[in-house]
Amino acid sequence: MRLTAASVVAIALVTASLAAQETKPVPKNSIRVTVPGCTKGYVFTVAPRTVEAPGSADVPAGMHLRLNAPKKMMTDIKAHEGTLIQVTGLIKKGQYGPSGINVGGVRIAPGGNPQSGTLSMGGPANLVMMDVEGWQQVPGECR
Repeated sequence: MRLTAASVVAIALVTASLAAQETKPVPKNSIRVTVPGCTKGYVFTVAPRTVEAPGSADVPAGMHLRLNAPKKMMTDIKAHEGTLIQVTGLIKKGQYGPSGINVGGVRIAPGGNPQSGTLSMGGPANLVMMDVEGWQQVPGECR
């Protein structure tokens, strides 16, 4: 009888702790997105949404994101390079969204000031940063 009562209490405690695990709240200056795509190093290229990998936000296909994740998670993601995955994470609102205007299917945005004295070394300096919270492999292939 005591064993049964103790096991019921133990199960109740485990169930309560699992129910208490919720997703972290989203900071006011960020949005949580889930997008399908492919990786190459730390750069994630958003793939078109499909029925199998619909995504959760209006992130355009072809957009490049710079992934920021714990080392172990990034190692796991890099191991699946070349396969379609879906990542969930936080993007700051100021980074997200296209700038400029759309003219005939082409986006025209203001460029940098050539007199500013900044030097670009050819790297992906202005990629949108994503703090990765999780990922999963989804059906499909990278192009």
